[in-house]
Amino acid sequence: MRTWDPAIGRIADPVARELAARGRIRCFAKDTLIIRENDPGNALFVILAGAVQVYVSGANGQDMVLGRYGACDYVGELALDGRARSASVRALEPTVCSVVTRRALHSAIRADPRIAVRMLATVSRRTRVATGFVKSLALLDVYTRVAQLLLSLECVEIDGLRLSRERLTQKEIARRVGASRDMISRIFKELRTGGYVAVRDRRITILRAPPARW
Repeated sequence: MRTWDPAIGRIADPVARELAARGRIRCFAKDTLIIRENDPGNALFVILAGAVQVYVSGANGQDMVLGRYGACDYVGELALDGRARSASVRALEPTVCSVVTRRALHSAIRADPRIAVRMLATVSRRTRVATGFVKSLALLDVYTRVAQLLLSLECVEIDGLRLSRERLTQKEIARRVGASRDMISRIFKELRTGGYVAVRDRRITILRAPPARW
């Protein structure tokens, strides 16, 4: 724990910082399944380094991504009630977490009830995001979902071009928008032909904003 004390001390979110200080440090290799959907919820994970992906799996084995979280975020907050996990969490890269047991979480809340209020705000925010995602699946076509995803990507500007900070495969994009890989391949072919995007080394370059409708 002592090795990671400086990183914990730099966490801006007071809730994440307090919880991380009460946890046990664990390291996860890339692609490690940190949380498995339907397993008992017995711990919360504060991310100190690395990044994780939250997703759900369908009966046909297809996954749908719900979110991506990095350092200073926490996942598994629904461990508070001890019920089965509603989603899986996978390490996207080597990741270090402070693992806070449900007992430690309850102890922290008893010591400072404001932690529960702030955690509720996080749950509410993520619920709104999930609701918007479900709404888009129900009401928007695949192209529109892809366009919205592209416009929401965090980008860096290099030589006047906007490149996605995150490297994404077409398979990953399909998981995020709830579509088949073949459909994503067709859409990207059209976007490249139209001069809207370019892809190199799995980084998407936004050459110009994709049209709202195709």
